[in-house]
Amino acid sequence: MKHQHPPHQHGEHAHEHSHDHVHDHGHAEQHAHQHSCGCSGAAASTLAALPAPQAKGELLRTPIRILQMDCPTEEALIRNKLGNMPGVQDMEFNLMQRVLTVSHLPTVLPNILAALRSLGFEPQTGDTPAAQAAPAAWWPLALAGMAAAAAEVCSWLALPGWLAALLALAAILTCGLSTYQKGWIALRNRTLNINALMSIAVTGALLLGQWPEAAMVMVLFTLAERIEARSLERARNAIGSLLQLTPPQAMVQQTDGSWQNMAVANIAIGSTVRVAPGERIALDGVLLAGSSSVNQSAMTGESLPVEKNVGDSVYAGTLNASGSFEYRVTAAANDTMLARIIHAVEQAQGARAPTQRFVDNFARYYTPAVFLLALAVALLPPLLAGGSWHDWLYKALVLLVIACPCALVISTPVTIVSGLAAAARRGILIKGGVWLEQGRHLRWLALDKTGTITHGKPEQTDFVALGEAKPSDYQQLAASLAGRSDHPVSQALSRAAAQQALALLPVNQFIALPGRGIQGNIAGRDYLLGNQRLLQERGHCPPQLAAQLAALEAQGKSVVTLLDDSGALALFAVADTIKPGSSAAIAELHQLGVKTLMLSGDNQATATAIASQAGIDEARGNQLPQDKADAIAALAGQGLIGMVGDGINDAPALARADIGFAMGAMGSDTAIETADVALMDDDLAKIPAFVRLSRTTHAILVQNIALALGIKAVFLLLTLLGMGSMWMAVFADVGASLLVVGNGLRLLRK
Repeated sequence: MKHQHPPHQHGEHAHEHSHDHVHDHGHAEQHAHQHSCGCSGAAASTLAALPAPQAKGELLRTPIRILQMDCPTEEALIRNKLGNMPGVQDMEFNLMQRVLTVSHLPTVLPNILAALRSLGFEPQTGDTPAAQAAPAAWWPLALAGMAAAAAEVCSWLALPGWLAALLALAAILTCGLSTYQKGWIALRNRTLNINALMSIAVTGALLLGQWPEAAMVMVLFTLAERIEARSLERARNAIGSLLQLTPPQAMVQQTDGSWQNMAVANIAIGSTVRVAPGERIALDGVLLAGSSSVNQSAMTGESLPVEKNVGDSVYAGTLNASGSFEYRVTAAANDTMLARIIHAVEQAQGARAPTQRFVDNFARYYTPAVFLLALAVALLPPLLAGGSWHDWLYKALVLLVIACPCALVISTPVTIVSGLAAAARRGILIKGGVWLEQGRHLRWLALDKTGTITHGKPEQTDFVALGEAKPSDYQQLAASLAGRSDHPVSQALSRAAAQQALALLPVNQFIALPGRGIQGNIAGRDYLLGNQRLLQERGHCPPQLAAQLAALEAQGKSVVTLLDDSGALALFAVADTIKPGSSAAIAELHQLGVKTLMLSGDNQATATAIASQAGIDEARGNQLPQDKADAIAALAGQGLIGMVGDGINDAPALARADIGFAMGAMGSDTAIETADVALMDDDLAKIPAFVRLSRTTHAILVQNIALALGIKAVFLLLTLLGMGSMWMAVFADVGASLLVVGNGLRLLRK
């Protein structure tokens, strides 16, 4: 089968989505691009703790947080600085989380940190206290704005030129020193970024005597950058805010039996924690005493509470609704289900989607090309056509401002991250932007039956009394026999009797009949409960009864008969029932143009019956794991193929499919680690929701790219025609950035 991405493994052949193997998977390169462009004075974001350095052979992999690392061009700055440093083998960037991971020899870490500081950055490692960028003061920018406006007024009123120049310089020095500093660092390291371009443009305007315009350009640039940086915090914090769901303390039982509030980070695995009504659960655990209903919407996206009793699992960040209970802690604070979800999405934020890789490659050539164009505009017309140096230099400076590809580069990661965050809030854990983008191409979805379409637990569906006694008497007799067996069919009969509050009768001389059923004596009389083979051996299967059995079995049901020495007394049919939302989810997939195929290990009759009830296009029974993989391979060439399973038993089929979906990943480490898309609960309706989100994300990506390039093209043309100005170019650049950021953030509201 031809894959649209490198073959991925599930179950025992698990994905390697970690950063360690990022270069082994083209779809998982760790370059998320963020752009607050040096405005690190944005509102502080919620930052996850840095992982500890990891040994990899003779090398160390050290994560380094750099709060000032916002722009894609700052990545180039760091690559140029560290790329040829002895002892540095590899660098991986996650600009959305502002983390650089360096593979290096243990002895060169101080040199790496010193090199980063020389670029004007403040690197943080796991052994240094975590710091966050302090919010920048707005009053210097306000003063600069007033000075720039006053310079404009002086120019309009034809006041002395030195006054306008003095006011303009005051405005630039008040708000633009950091831009100049970062621009100089970039130029010194032979890198063109927005700070370098703006520094050249403003300096050129000053040399041309355009004092008011130079000041206004710097003020507008700084103001727009501040606004943009604050807007980007929404995307950066969309997942990090989940960390706030866990309380800082919990009530823990001490060795002497007393209870004491403790910091969550200090609570050991195995401790007993008490949760009061209305409190959030601090850590993962298993109920020891009490019961309650728990709202798990933070992870599953479903607001309906789930009943929890002794032995059930509870998860950090979920909300205890009514009752009080005690539970035993099963995971440390940094290893809870919520922490793993956040970590998975943070890793996914760093994986470049196909559109993002295209945009990054385009931007790599776009900026130098426009810079060369600006140079040509400045030199060629005056030299070759006798044009005015002043006019053509001014046009070149305007082109320099337009040259920055920030709006284009930022258009993809903000949209992708917003889509990943929106999915996570609904209980859909997407392991990378590549899957979010590819989901719109889904054409076939193969589904496992048990636990995916059905509950995975048989229930009694039919009861037919054949004797003359009261029907409830036969149900009571059958349930009494079934209560002594652990067979799934017997358990289904027992649950049905319990729902009707039927009392079980004492059973003596109980005997299991392998391959046939069970036998026991109730009130001095022998009764049997078994399959058609038992009926035939006892000579109690007349043609009319055989026809009834065949009709029920044709519907995919397992049938057992209660009989005594005189013959059959009652029929009981048991089947694995369809989940309430399965049919609606399949119908939604069909509306989206996705065909469905059910692959089941059950017999063909059962598979056909279940598929018919759910509205599935095609069903195949008697499927071994390799048969399921072969069925996926046979669909090659018919579009993108997805497979829904549990991530372990269906490993070959999940590995063969283009997108693997794990159902009910809540509580499953394996599913979260190995699936391309993990559905945190058993709701099949999340798959059509995923497809719709993928299509919406792609539409916004296209809109953003068109906006960014379209606005640049319009102002480029206006400049060449002599109708553009520097402040218009600033609006074109930062205005386009704000537009694409706002458009991408729309996904968070869906």
